[in-house]
Amino acid sequence: MAKYIINRCLAMIVIVLATAFIIFTILYLTPGDPARAMVGGSANEAEVEALRIHLGLERPYLVQLGDFFYKTFIKFDLGESWAYRVPVLEELWRRLPRTAFIGYSAMALNLTFGLLLGIFAAIHEGKWQDSLTMAIAMGFVSAPDFWVALMMIILFSSILRWLPAFGIGGIKYYIMPIIASALPGLAVNARQTRSSMLEVFRQDYITTARAKGQAERVVVLRHMLPNALLPIITSLGNGFARIIAGSAVIEAVFSIPGVGMYMLSAIQQYDYPALRASIIFFALFTAFVMLLVDLLYAFVDPRIKAQYSQGRKA
Repeated sequence: MAKYIINRCLAMIVIVLATAFIIFTILYLTPGDPARAMVGGSANEAEVEALRIHLGLERPYLVQLGDFFYKTFIKFDLGESWAYRVPVLEELWRRLPRTAFIGYSAMALNLTFGLLLGIFAAIHEGKWQDSLTMAIAMGFVSAPDFWVALMMIILFSSILRWLPAFGIGGIKYYIMPIIASALPGLAVNARQTRSSMLEVFRQDYITTARAKGQAERVVVLRHMLPNALLPIITSLGNGFARIIAGSAVIEAVFSIPGVGMYMLSAIQQYDYPALRASIIFFALFTAFVMLLVDLLYAFVDPRIKAQYSQGRKA
């Protein structure tokens, strides 16, 4: 089992390093001059060149790349934001709680209601309850996040005036962002749970459990759900990563100063240190979620444990 965990951790490190290399290279090759964009059109060439030298943009590609990797992964220094003039890591830590709160809360809704709706649809296979549940799920899967968020603002803020449309404050400011983040993933999890449950619905051990007179609730929770978990775990992991990585859209719509909004602001202002750090953060978080999914695989599926146990004995 230790070998399995080590292999997955090494894969996570490779993913983060590859992401850092790709984003640095893309930004280096992107047309345009960040120094000129920052000083404005009225600056002369001497001022632009002085800023380029100050930012280190005049150096060769390999020198900049090596310096970036050394500071980021050896010194753990993400640099200073060109736009805000504060350390990037400090700004990320200040914004992270808002993004994390929305993400974790949305995932809790995603997990709870996605599983319940999927189980409900599977139990009523072919009936109107199944058709209605899957039709609603398909609608939310197809609808873009920003459109759902905008419709919620129109309904709950403009028409009903129940919730604030944007900004941060008390818990009521986070209700719509959390729901808007959760709905697409909730629908995906509901469909995946239904599909996984139906695969085991007519297995022999399910028929045997029913023949023994066990209650349907016991059959579903004790026999069906554990054997349908692997595809559901994959769906949950992808959904969690998608919620965090897609936070930029939700935060932009609801004007929440989180990590996603920080990344969008960095794009608009040519703030390369902030942009690189934000993308590395999202890559690291996604890789970590996938690592947890793999560990859950090993915990749920005894075949993975047996595979590495046999390899260790050999």
